Amino acid sequence: MSHVFFSYLPSTQPISQQAFKTQTIQPHGFKVSCNHSPDDHINNQVILPEPQNLTPPNIHRRNLLVGLGSLYTATSRTPFSIATAAPITTPDVTFTCKDALSEANNLTNSVRSRKCCPPNIGKKVKPFVFPNEKTVRMRWPAHQGTFEQVDKYRRAIQAMRDLPDDHPHSFNNQAKVHCAYCNGYYNQIDSGFPHIDIHIHNSWLFFPFHRWYLYFYERILGKLINDPTFALPFWKWDEPSGMRIPEIFIPENVNGKPNPLYDVYRDARHIKEVVIDLDYDRKDKFVPDEIQIAYNLCTIYRDLIRNGGDTISFFGGVYIAGDSPVSNNDPSVGSVEAGSHTAVHRWVGDATKPLFEDMGNFYSAGYDPVFYIHHVNVDRMWKLWKDLGLPGHKDPTERDWLNASYVFYDENEELVRVYNKDSVDLKKFKYDYIENSEQVLMWQASRYAKHVKRSKSGPNKVHMTQKVETVDELKFPVRLNKIVKVRVKRPQVDRTKAEKAKANEVLLVKRIKFDSRKFVKFDVFVNEKVKEGEMMTMSCEPEYAGGFAQIPHYDLKNMFISSSVRLGLNELLADTNTEGEEYAVVTLVPITGCDDLTVGDIKIELVPVI
Repeated sequence: MSHVFFSYLPSTQPISQQAFKTQTIQPHGFKVSCNHSPDDHINNQVILPEPQNLTPPNIHRRNLLVGLGSLYTATSRTPFSIATAAPITTPDVTFTCKDALSEANNLTNSVRSRKCCPPNIGKKVKPFVFPNEKTVRMRWPAHQGTFEQVDKYRRAIQAMRDLPDDHPHSFNNQAKVHCAYCNGYYNQIDSGFPHIDIHIHNSWLFFPFHRWYLYFYERILGKLINDPTFALPFWKWDEPSGMRIPEIFIPENVNGKPNPLYDVYRDARHIKEVVIDLDYDRKDKFVPDEIQIAYNLCTIYRDLIRNGGDTISFFGGVYIAGDSPVSNNDPSVGSVEAGSHTAVHRWVGDATKPLFEDMGNFYSAGYDPVFYIHHVNVDRMWKLWKDLGLPGHKDPTERDWLNASYVFYDENEELVRVYNKDSVDLKKFKYDYIENSEQVLMWQASRYAKHVKRSKSGPNKVHMTQKVETVDELKFPVRLNKIVKVRVKRPQVDRTKAEKAKANEVLLVKRIKFDSRKFVKFDVFVNEKVKEGEMMTMSCEPEYAGGFAQIPHYDLKNMFISSSVRLGLNELLADTNTEGEEYAVVTLVPITGCDDLTVGDIKIELVPVI
């Protein structure tokens, strides 16, 4: 057995967000592909080469895009691409939606219709203007709602359910909004790429799209009961008292009538008095509630602080016109989306159904009223992240993010176009969140500290390490059907406090290609120092960097899609006392759905804190 080395030159300067997609200062990582071993439990280990600096020519990508149209779709992004291009622009959703294609590809036993296009009622798209209102709608914790708040909410949802299915405000059509936007029902025709679909998830569109979606959903419900003060509840799963499915969603009947908040397609094991697992991997841990709560608080800390230390890492990677999730032009998934957001979806979805409906699949998630209160809390995560006031906690400023746009039916049944640039100020939206000042930020005190004593058995077991074996001539992509362990060259060691304040050290697992029909998850550990046969660390220990998780997408035209994940190292290296080490030892542990998942690159980069 021997190590394989490649040589390239180091670079020392951090990149800007604007050049994020095209220029790097960091090592390119190991270029490996896994020679399949008969024993799927044998690890792979390789020592990564020195970093290399590739400096692209100064070419404006927007100029390249002009007139290229479908020619661009035939070529993947080159090293000469620049992040200045064209924003994602949703076309007229009533004319460009692809119901026929999606229904024709319905090869599964789905329980919901996959005809997700909105009804066409003859309206033209108008520019959106915020209403001139003074009342601020106060969103409330679903587990602490007053009788009046719960009664209004139930009446509004029932009124929406009572609308005819062809009404744009109907319960089914509101559910279909998520199905259409998040499963490739719209294309980039308005940007000159009619053969490339729009996908909202796994990019910097995730937060603003869902904020707009919920804004109109809330206003529609309020209008249905003629209440201009109506506000949505939120599932406060970041607070211990709110870490169970709220009681108002559980009973099938209330006062002798069907409960409009009930959904039959939920995991029966998680319905009542069960603390949610915000790092869920399809296996219940069966730990005491106080331990699960501690794990959850660590997860929120990781999502908002440790892995959300800069704009790109929190929001998700740059996604512009011409990008496709089925090419190598993949952006990265944001810290909350890859973490607690996806875990809640999968934890609630019905595990007895092939597609994990409702919450466990993008196409059906909107049919469960819990979806909306979950995403209201995800929206609240955006607000909390900004309110922390930490360096790097800033909204994107790139014009291709600011000018990205979507089309919705508003509460007056008008088709309106809205922009990301108008989504950043809640004062314009006239809503806010009711908070409990004593508990709202309990997770802030959950920075990983001392190691939990490990045991070779019992409920705190996570992963059993297997024999580590050095494999010669590994090349990308590496198949993650077994544990992969690799040493990654760091761009700089022993950085000063001032240097850390200027740039975050980030681990980037790139071009993760996976079957979009599956729930997939793998965990990532950094500088994990255990011997063969010992337990790997828990989610509250510093070596656990986080992971990558996806719930199914069901645009079957593109079965395999690609993404990346970014994991913060500043605190991890400090908490593991490994800041002075030249290499970081990265361990990828497949959890579920990874038999045909491949990783295209692993590297470490410095991201400026702006």
